[in-house]
Amino acid sequence: MLDLAIVIVNYNVCDLLRDCLTSVYASTGLNFAVCVVDNASPDDSADMVAREFPQAQLIRNTQNAGYAAANNLGLKYFGFGDQHSEFRTPHSEIPRYALLLNPDTVVPPDAFARMIQLMDDHPDFGVSGPKLVRLDGSLDLACRRGFPSVEVSFWRLTKLSKIFPRSQRFGRYNMTYLDPDQPAEIDAVVGAFMLVRREAIAQAGLLDEIFWMYGEDLDWAYRIKQHGWQVYYYPPVVVTHVKRASSSQDNAGAAKAKYEFDRAMWLFYRKHYQAETSAPIDWLVKFGLGLKGGAPLRAEMKR
Repeated sequence: MLDLAIVIVNYNVCDLLRDCLTSVYASTGLNFAVCVVDNASPDDSADMVAREFPQAQLIRNTQNAGYAAANNLGLKYFGFGDQHSEFRTPHSEIPRYALLLNPDTVVPPDAFARMIQLMDDHPDFGVSGPKLVRLDGSLDLACRRGFPSVEVSFWRLTKLSKIFPRSQRFGRYNMTYLDPDQPAEIDAVVGAFMLVRREAIAQAGLLDEIFWMYGEDLDWAYRIKQHGWQVYYYPPVVVTHVKRASSSQDNAGAAKAKYEFDRAMWLFYRKHYQAETSAPIDWLVKFGLGLKGGAPLRAEMKR
C-alpha cells in the first residue's frame, strides 16, 4: 500500500513545477506516487511532465477547471471519494494519506516522511501542514489560519489584525499571536501543502467545487474538524513556497485572483455562518463583502 498520494495542480508555471517535482522525487523514507493535474496551461508544463517525469500520472484538463475541481480529479485517481474514476487502476488500494501540494513549492528530502510520522504518532490528527516560508525566508502567514468567522473577518477587514498581531482576539485570522516555530493545533492549513488522512477524507468527502480558487482548503478543514479530527501546524518541517505564481502572472490574473478570494469568503460565510447570523449582522457582512469585492461580487451575492 502507498503511504502517500501527492496531487499537484498546475497552471502555467512550467519551471517552478519542474523544481517542485525534482524535489518531490528526491524524497526518502516512504512509498509515494504523484498525480499532476494540468489545468490547460498555455506553456509547456504538461509536455514537460510527460517528457521529464514519466513516473508521474499526468491528467491534462482541456480547460482551467479551477483548483478544487482539479484536485478532486487527482484525488479520485488515487481512489479517494470515488471508486470509479476513469483514471484509476482498478482494485488498487487507497493510500493512507493524501497531500495537496502546489507546484511553486520545494520540499526537503525528509519532509514527507517526517509529516507522515507525525500523523502516525497522533491518530487524532486528520490534517497537518508544515511551516511554509517565502523565498526571502519570511513566514507564509497562510500556513496556519483561523476560520474566517464574522468576528475574525471583521478584525481583518478593519486592519486590527495587522495593528495588533500579537492579540489572541485580533490576530486569529493568521494566528499571528502564536510563535511561528511552536507546533500547535489550529483551524486550518493552506492547500499549498495540506496532508490529509484517508479516514478523514472518507468522512468529510472531497473538496467542494463551488470554490474555484481559494477557500476550498478552509472549507475542507472545517468539514474535517466537524467530524472530530484535529488540524495541526508542524514547523519542525520547513517547505519553501513561492506563492501566487500562477495567479499573479499578469494584471488579468491578479484581478481574477482578487475576485475569487473575495468570492470564496462570501461562499464560506454563506455555507457555514449565514444561517446562524442575525439579520442586522448579515446585512453588514454583505455590505462589507460587496464593497470590498466590487460589482462582480455583488452580482454573485444576489444569486
